[in-house]
Amino acid sequence: MKKDKPKYKQIVDAAVIVIAENGYHQAQVSKIAKQAGVADGTIYLYFKNKEDILISVFQEKMSIFVDYLESVLKEDRPASDKLGLMIENHFTILANDKHLSIVTQLELRQSSHQLRMKINGVLKGYLILLDDILRDGIENGEFDKEMDIRLARQMVFGTMDETITTWVMNDHKYDLVSLAPRVHHLLMKGMRA
Repeated sequence: MKKDKPKYKQIVDAAVIVIAENGYHQAQVSKIAKQAGVADGTIYLYFKNKEDILISVFQEKMSIFVDYLESVLKEDRPASDKLGLMIENHFTILANDKHLSIVTQLELRQSSHQLRMKINGVLKGYLILLDDILRDGIENGEFDKEMDIRLARQMVFGTMDETITTWVMNDHKYDLVSLAPRVHHLLMKGMRA
């Protein structure tokens, strides 16, 4: 498995920086190799092409969000708390990696339709976990029993996504994580039973 190879993570992390600083279309494989401190040819031992690198970046980084949320779902706490932790974690990860925030919020959207479809496939696992939180909140009476889960998911993820994109577009000038409780509060206003 390529993920077990020693330079895989090094290349993925380098790709995040190069794509964030140069844009996806200007992020040549040679720049990624230089940033990673490997020979150009080494990249091709791990990845088929630049598109494969971007998908791998997204898979690798998305697993951080998913792993955290899976651990939260195992905890015995109200669904509203789980939702709050999800939002805070999502904001914290991106606030702590400004290059990654540029890649997820801007560069992934510049990619081809086919590439975006592959990325959406990776994102699906995270959204399924969000659905679990919403379903749990409905079942335990915290959230409105008439709530449309699909629409609620779009509202939650869309609000998080837009809040982060605005922060990125404003050059990370303010504290993103401090917005998490306010975003959570607004979303809960729309979902409470």
